[in-house]
Amino acid sequence: MIKEVKSEAAMKTFGAQIGALLKSRVVIELVGDVGAGKTTLTKGIATGLGVDEDVQSPSFTISRVYSAHDGLTLAHYDFYRLQDAGIMADELNEAVHDLFTVIIIEWGSVVSGVLPTDRLTIQIESPTESSRRLTINSGGPISAAIEGKL
Repeated sequence: MIKEVKSEAAMKTFGAQIGALLKSRVVIELVGDVGAGKTTLTKGIATGLGVDEDVQSPSFTISRVYSAHDGLTLAHYDFYRLQDAGIMADELNEAVHDLFTVIIIEWGSVVSGVLPTDRLTIQIESPTESSRRLTINSGGPISAAIEGKL
């Protein structure tokens, strides 16, 4: 599926639509260049999940965790600065198996061995300075059910 968004506000709105669909564990991998809008999309997803905190990029902290609605947790990872996932791969592996954690991963290639096949992958491209083209692919039944509702 391909989705065109024309502004930062539209990216957040689309993210909120995704977040509103999430009721249990799911892994979302965001792929795109620096500045493509991965954290902006994550902020929208957090809004849809009912996160009350200000969502920030975990580029320097590697991960941030937020409380969401209905007992869910949003775990946001950014592996941009890592050459080797090390102990973070263990933390991520644990989160992937938690039924109440929504996981968003930026720069996931360093932890590709830990990522489940059933994940929603969103490739973000920047055809212009303000617009984005999102290519959305599901890898299994959980992510396909979400993609089918977008």
